[in-house]
Amino acid sequence: MKKKMAILLSSALLTMSILSACSSGSNQGNTGSAAVTTSAAPAATQSDAKPVNLKFYTWDNETNQVARQKMIDAFQAKYPNIKVQNISLVPGNSVESMKKMDVLMSSGEEVDVLEYGNIDETLARAAAGVLAPLDEFYAKGNVKPEEEYYINPKVNGKYYATMLTSSPYFVLINEDALKEANLSLPSFDWTWDDFREYAKKLSKGEGNDKRYGAYFHTWGEYTNLIAYSDLKSPYLTSDLKPGFNDPSFAYFFNLRRAMEKDDKSVKPLADVVGAKLSYITEYLNGKAAMLATAPFMLDNVMNKEKYPHTFKSVIAPLPRASKTGEQGITNIGGSYVSVASNSKHKQEAYDFIRYMTTEQEARLELSGYKKADPKAIVDRLYGKAADIIDVTSLQTTIFDKRIKTNFDPAISVSYGNQLKAVLEKGFSKFMLDNTTAEEAQKWMMDESDKIAKQNAK
Repeated sequence: MKKKMAILLSSALLTMSILSACSSGSNQGNTGSAAVTTSAAPAATQSDAKPVNLKFYTWDNETNQVARQKMIDAFQAKYPNIKVQNISLVPGNSVESMKKMDVLMSSGEEVDVLEYGNIDETLARAAAGVLAPLDEFYAKGNVKPEEEYYINPKVNGKYYATMLTSSPYFVLINEDALKEANLSLPSFDWTWDDFREYAKKLSKGEGNDKRYGAYFHTWGEYTNLIAYSDLKSPYLTSDLKPGFNDPSFAYFFNLRRAMEKDDKSVKPLADVVGAKLSYITEYLNGKAAMLATAPFMLDNVMNKEKYPHTFKSVIAPLPRASKTGEQGITNIGGSYVSVASNSKHKQEAYDFIRYMTTEQEARLELSGYKKADPKAIVDRLYGKAADIIDVTSLQTTIFDKRIKTNFDPAISVSYGNQLKAVLEKGFSKFMLDNTTAEEAQKWMMDESDKIAKQNAK
């Protein structure tokens, strides 16, 4: 089993695409305000139990480690026989952390609880057999996951993770630049064509002093944000066939090219890749006026010591696909926590992830738990930064009743991370090799067919 696990994980490592450090992340509207409840047993029933030590692997940075430790301390007070060790493999970098975690697990390292940055990573490990199914624990605690969490990763009909954070995408805009261009804050009826026009008007200057109207990062989400918000899967059709022939890919590819080549309102992809640019510094240093992103970016906005800036960020909804498209559709990413299949303490590990996903007081991001009070979390997290984050536009955007995603976790395969890599490579061919959108789509369809056949063996 250990040899098989090593082979599967090595394959996952070789095909791993450059993923978000948090989550298209994604991430359904948060509407609940019910009191937080868990299926955890009271602490009194734990007092006579044998001591258990859990190893919890994350990529927490220094700030997150402090908040996470508060959550762990509260859990340990409730479960005095369980001690949790928070092991941050590569602080602040989920991609490198997951690679290290794969190596550790393939070598037989004892692991109990793992955090993954998006659903593709989670499903790939579940299919590789390194995660334990949660169905038994859900049934024992009378937990109905579809009623508890926004997105529930499943493989072959079994649940393998609980949603820890929820990250609905929106557009962060430099308010100073917006006022300077005499533009109003966009509403739910704006489109990607409108986004292009805004980017033109927000662009200013030349050379090293130029401020671009918008910034697109290298992640797969930015190759076609419509696919991640409007489609049930950004890679697949409902019958699990490759879906890169969807018309939205040609539209968004051509939009990106026009903004870069014709309008010169976004930094060239070649520069972004060649200089290994950071979306954080490009926006907060005033090099780009708009950034499609999610709540994970707001921690960076608040960190004025590391990213000094004086402008206020206002928040607009993610643009809709067209003037006839449904308003409020967005990409909802998030992070997930799972129990390792080789854990010797699966019940205790489940108790911990259940507590961690339902507890709200020490959170640094929005919850993936439907019964949380999201507005209270936003007030606590961002209310103190009202001078640089417009909390009103944030709340009216992410809590609007129209906010939802069309993403369906049932339309997924274990090799989704490989398909994301195909999307990223196909877009690079389109932008850097000057192919047509149709040629890029054909290449992506052909490559996806090969991957599907390889995984069917």
